[in-house]
Amino acid sequence: MLKGKLVFAQLNAHLPRAVFNECVARYAGSYPTLSFSHWDQLLCMSFAQLTARASLREITICLRSQAAKLYFAGFRGSIARSTLADANERRDCRIFEDFALHLIGIARRLYAGDALALQLGHSVYAIDASTIDLCLSLFSWAPAANARAGVKLHTLLDLRGNIPSFIRITCALVSDASFLDHLRLEAGSFYVMDRGYMHFARLNKFSQGAAFFVVRSKQKLHHRVVHQSAVDDATGVLSDQHIVLTGRYTRKAYPAPLRRIEFHDAQQQRTLIFLTNNFELPAPQIALLYKSRWQVELFFKWIKQHLRIKAFVGNSANAVKIQIWTAISTYVLVAIIKKRLKVAASLHSILQVLSLNLFEKVPLERLLADTAEFDEAVDTAPQFTLF
Repeated sequence: MLKGKLVFAQLNAHLPRAVFNECVARYAGSYPTLSFSHWDQLLCMSFAQLTARASLREITICLRSQAAKLYFAGFRGSIARSTLADANERRDCRIFEDFALHLIGIARRLYAGDALALQLGHSVYAIDASTIDLCLSLFSWAPAANARAGVKLHTLLDLRGNIPSFIRITCALVSDASFLDHLRLEAGSFYVMDRGYMHFARLNKFSQGAAFFVVRSKQKLHHRVVHQSAVDDATGVLSDQHIVLTGRYTRKAYPAPLRRIEFHDAQQQRTLIFLTNNFELPAPQIALLYKSRWQVELFFKWIKQHLRIKAFVGNSANAVKIQIWTAISTYVLVAIIKKRLKVAASLHSILQVLSLNLFEKVPLERLLADTAEFDEAVDTAPQFTLF
């Protein structure tokens, strides 16, 4: 008989089982669960993310090779490829969506005290979307441009800890700006966006909700300057203006004044134009706010490189969404453990160590205590780092 708890069981102890059961009850279906519960399904998909399994066959073969330890790892049902495939096809993906969003809420509270790169008293969020390419012949339900297929991951990233605050999954043809319709704005918070979100009717809702936005502007924008502020060329700021829009449609969509900042990025040798409804922060700080948007790019890069969301174990929309939501849950779970156990190592190093020790009986704290020593040398490239 095994003594102690397996690493996989110690990880799962940080998952609120009661909350997951509530999510299951909320979307209860007719699919039988006697031999393979929703919890077993979650554990299988989590195992696939932690060990980078690329197919149902790989998942089931690897798990069944540890048959003597599965009970102690938390599994109660029989593991079979057809059973897992049917569960991913027929069980409601909203179970895993709601559970992932609950984990996000836990992580955000843990990282709420973290300092921002900028000394601001309010929250800062980065908004962006990333497309996951699919094969049109296998995923005909997700058409994209140029005879391709794909799903789009719309994300609101809290820059305190780089935790996704809100995520929406759509087909690739849905516009980026439509994501703004689904946000619950926080008064006083800053939302940083790229040019794809420059939709003035939607941006006007930020001002009405007492929230601030910073968005990169397109070069050709009809406007009239009503005030010109003095600037310091040494900061890279070329101009700081108060403007009103004069376009036929834009002046109706956004009738209030805007602040237009022109900034020269010396490192990239390019000039950027920002629009914001905040008139108090210094112009260089607005430019730094936009630079912090790079964190959401790093988030997408990280999950695509280290989690299984580029090769899918099911072809239906439901199965794809279950895999994406369990990938997000895995990311957030590791972030929660990093904070709770005060691990100094990067998420990448933690995942690598966990992937080789899931069925070992080592205390999790001891396993991760020295993981920071395995991190590679810090990249000196001029960009923000993720964790």
